[in-house]
Amino acid sequence: MKELKHLSDIYKNYETFIIDLWGVIHNGVKLNAKAIEAIDQLTNNSKKIVFVSNAPRPSSKVINFLLKLKMDVKYLSNVMTSGEAAMHAINRNKFGKTFFHLGPPRDTSVFEKVKNNRVDLESCDFILCTGLFDEYEDDLEYYKKFLGNHISKKLVCTNPDLTVHRGNIEELCAGSVAKVFEDLGGEVVYFGKPYKEIYNLCFNSSEKVLAIGDNLRTDIKGANNLDIDCIFISEGVHRDEYKSVSELDALLKKYKVKANFFQKELQW
Repeated sequence: MKELKHLSDIYKNYETFIIDLWGVIHNGVKLNAKAIEAIDQLTNNSKKIVFVSNAPRPSSKVINFLLKLKMDVKYLSNVMTSGEAAMHAINRNKFGKTFFHLGPPRDTSVFEKVKNNRVDLESCDFILCTGLFDEYEDDLEYYKKFLGNHISKKLVCTNPDLTVHRGNIEELCAGSVAKVFEDLGGEVVYFGKPYKEIYNLCFNSSEKVLAIGDNLRTDIKGANNLDIDCIFISEGVHRDEYKSVSELDALLKKYKVKANFFQKELQW
């Protein structure tokens, strides 16, 4: 893996850019100015950009959030979320009809069309996990007890991320609850990166693709799963796991992934 000073040095080698949002384009609070400049340059050079996010909400909700952060709508024609992919499956009753929603009230848009199929944990066909309950947002022990007697049901996870940084504060994501469920012996169905299904909605095998992301478990692992080139953004979710650039190769080895390039932040 080598350091890439400027995306402009390599962009001509690719047609399509699969770019993560949280940790690359924004930090949950504000847009990253250098990343926006890179997006602008790619757009001006007629490159295809697809933003792929492990957000447990429909794509339209994420677009609205980005617009509130003052992102220009012209960049947002291709946005795919793990919530959008999960929503299509839920609407088709792929895992059964009735479900229990495990997550905060703000995520209910993912099951808007089938909201009448929402039931309690005892009687549901499957568990739909979009995140953590607001009142237990940092207590994974609670979920061990809460889910312990229900591991015969499938848990559908709409965000495989374990954690995310909102500004400087680390928050747990649905993937952390899914991991607890798996450790209990339950079966989890994941939507989003690094699983191939979400990428199949974004490009075809003939396109020359570059993936850009900050999460080794999802963004970079996903690129490896599809055998496409990638850039690791090192000042994102893993920023507290290394002290100097010389430790980055060891960090990738720890997560059993490979990257072609790294940048501290996406920069043209």
